[in-house]
Amino acid sequence: MTKSIVGLDLTGTSIRAVEVADADKPQPSVLRVAEVAAPEGAISRGEVLEPNTVAQSLRQLWRTGRFRTRRVVLGMGNQRVLARDLTVPRVPWAQMRETLPFQVQDMLPVPVGDAILDFYPTSESVGDNGPVVSGLLIAAVKDAVLANVRAVQLAGLRPVGVDLIPFALSRTLVTRRRTPGTVALIGLGADTTSVVILTEGAPHFVRIIPTGGNDITRALSGRLDIPLDEAEAVKQWFGVGPGAKTPDDARAIAATREAVEELLSSLRNTINYFANTRPDQPVRRIVLTGGGSRMHGFGDALAQATRLPVEHGDVFAGATLSRSINPDDLAAHGESVSVAYGLAVGSRAA
Repeated sequence: MTKSIVGLDLTGTSIRAVEVADADKPQPSVLRVAEVAAPEGAISRGEVLEPNTVAQSLRQLWRTGRFRTRRVVLGMGNQRVLARDLTVPRVPWAQMRETLPFQVQDMLPVPVGDAILDFYPTSESVGDNGPVVSGLLIAAVKDAVLANVRAVQLAGLRPVGVDLIPFALSRTLVTRRRTPGTVALIGLGADTTSVVILTEGAPHFVRIIPTGGNDITRALSGRLDIPLDEAEAVKQWFGVGPGAKTPDDARAIAATREAVEELLSSLRNTINYFANTRPDQPVRRIVLTGGGSRMHGFGDALAQATRLPVEHGDVFAGATLSRSINPDDLAAHGESVSVAYGLAVGSRAA
């Protein structure tokens, strides 16, 4: 029987999981999907602060979702993770991993001993001193990763990998589909927004913006002086698009647009930075995903800000669904669990 695996997405408001079989095959099978509310204050922007409390919620999640495996892949994608361009001499992979800490210690905001390092090669060339490999250095603060791993272990689960969330999303929405050209993939999550720019399916640039859908909801709550749950409903229903029928509608849309404007500016500046530093790799379009991307009018506002066509990505396109999963429910809420699915599908890489 094929082993299944669960991708686990930890946010400040929700814990989401997707169980997948045949994760490394062209057509993965989605077996189970579940979500529970995160304990208040126990998780901050994807980092577990209270492992015992989160472990209790994970046990509840496993009961709710009736997951059949305890093998889990975790995602990291907040300000405790950085991605930087790096060029190193071309040597055997084992030797490269051994020397990596000495080559990057001046690039990190923390001592190299406090970080978990990885290197994602993207191209090879010849430098002044011989063959070199260029790619992305990925560094995560060790304590942040281990706190999440600890919570999973306390719940009786077995972590088999930790993956960078932008990479997990890009594999499902761009790389596995052999998308040609240069594409900017933007994942608007609950606590952060990730940007990964890929050329011919290979990631060349990653940025994690510390603003997500929850920040917009909180800002809207303050501007309109309404509770958070009402602000979330206003954000999703009215969003930043047209459609105001009353003065109150117009006020809600204006407040939402004001809350979103800084994020749109950051996304525009990020894509412009890539374009200015890599003029030979012009970004042709944007693929948008994540629970926050469902906000009414956000895709149109992003297209206007960046002057690029924007399309909504469907991470489950090409997947088969078990009979217990309602396709209509997945179509309506699938973007909320896109990270969890991407982590499961990319489990071998993680």
